[in-house]
Amino acid sequence: MSPAVEYEELLRDAEMRVTQPRVAVLAAVYDNPHADTSKIIEAARDQVPDVSHQAVYDVLRALTGAGLIQHIQPPGSLARYESRVGDNHHHIVCRSCGAIADVDCAVGAAPCLTASQDHGFVIEEAEVVYRGLCPDCAAESTHDQTPRKESRV
Repeated sequence: MSPAVEYEELLRDAEMRVTQPRVAVLAAVYDNPHADTSKIIEAARDQVPDVSHQAVYDVLRALTGAGLIQHIQPPGSLARYESRVGDNHHHIVCRSCGAIADVDCAVGAAPCLTASQDHGFVIEEAEVVYRGLCPDCAAESTHDQTPRKESRV
């Protein structure tokens, strides 16, 4: 089955009307994990060249509301979207280049939902953001810190 047909089925299963912009945006999110809206607009326009910025924003809002995609916004980052929904996972963000990767919860199905104190709140979700350097940036940082031999003239 082609990915487009699978996206159409996801939309139908969520009781959403199947439209070219919805299929294009859903494909863009699946093909570009943790993409920001500008990347999603660019990818959607590869499929539907005349789709407007506003239409993409509207579709992202509708897909998020239907639970087909997830909106994330790590502190200091632009809003991003991902197709991984329905589980408890977190993110690791590179401090240097901004790359984002998924991190599975360390223990249990949703251990982060058990707060040490809830202050009377009904907790529905928790977000953990790890920060560090991605492998490429860490290697570059190590390379930059390598002592240089001084040339003597």
